[in-house]
Amino acid sequence: MSTYIFGHSNPDSDSIVGAISLSYLKNQLGEDCIPTRQGKISAETEFILNKFDGVEPELKTSYAGESVYLVDFSDYGQAPEDIKEATILGIVDHHKLGDITTSTPLECWIRPIGCSNTVIYEMYKSFNVEIPKNIAGMMMCAILSDTVIFKSPTCTKVDTKAVKELAKIAGVEDYKALGMEMFLVKSAVDGATARDLNTRDYKAFEMNGVKVGVNQLEVVDLSVFDDKKDMIFEDMAKMKEEEGLHTMLVLLTDIMKEGSQLLCISDDVSKVENAFNCKLEDNQVWLDGVLSRKKQVIPFLQPQF
Repeated sequence: MSTYIFGHSNPDSDSIVGAISLSYLKNQLGEDCIPTRQGKISAETEFILNKFDGVEPELKTSYAGESVYLVDFSDYGQAPEDIKEATILGIVDHHKLGDITTSTPLECWIRPIGCSNTVIYEMYKSFNVEIPKNIAGMMMCAILSDTVIFKSPTCTKVDTKAVKELAKIAGVEDYKALGMEMFLVKSAVDGATARDLNTRDYKAFEMNGVKVGVNQLEVVDLSVFDDKKDMIFEDMAKMKEEEGLHTMLVLLTDIMKEGSQLLCISDDVSKVENAFNCKLEDNQVWLDGVLSRKKQVIPFLQPQF
């Protein structure tokens, strides 16, 4: 019987590549594992798969009765609806420990570093398994994406070392240039609907009994949103109502200016203002230096609840 490996809902590159890279490792170790995904892949992930001859994992949203490994998350809010009916064999992640619990012991690799694929890279080294050239290239790109080409405060020496070593395996000389090419693809918003944008990198969090949704859009120039903010706000309000959210936040992150424009729809904006020691004007504020939802947003927002 096969075991499925997948990342969080609204999968980003780390989730998709993590499912692929971890599945290959587990298969080499004698387990029958299949990479899957909970949602459609992003343009950035498609770029990575095309660049390194990767195969898009199959879409699977129901896992009742299955054995699974989770990559890049440990929160019920980012899991399939029937995750409690699955057997979780392991978790590989780089976020805070979420609220998912298991009925049996599990393999758990969670490290306070920049990317789940860096954790998986360490697993390859631990088990002395050689990383194929194409998988090394995909893992390298996933780390560059999650660490915003080493600019994110979540980035560690472990991440930069992993990228350099993976680049050698993949035969990539200028990995930073490739990373910038990847972010240009990620920055494309022309033709995207408001819901496409608001769910591109959306995660829901349970905070003391209420639900908070946080989306992040990373681009090389915030001007691409100049004529799109109104429709983004309008759809944020719809998402807030549809999902029963207390607060819906969207981070428009400029990787060149190294900061984020925070858009907010909330039942109590004072919680957001207190979290970031700021004053919202027209339901938005610039947060200088904020690049990471994981390290610079959630840890400050959660105590307010």
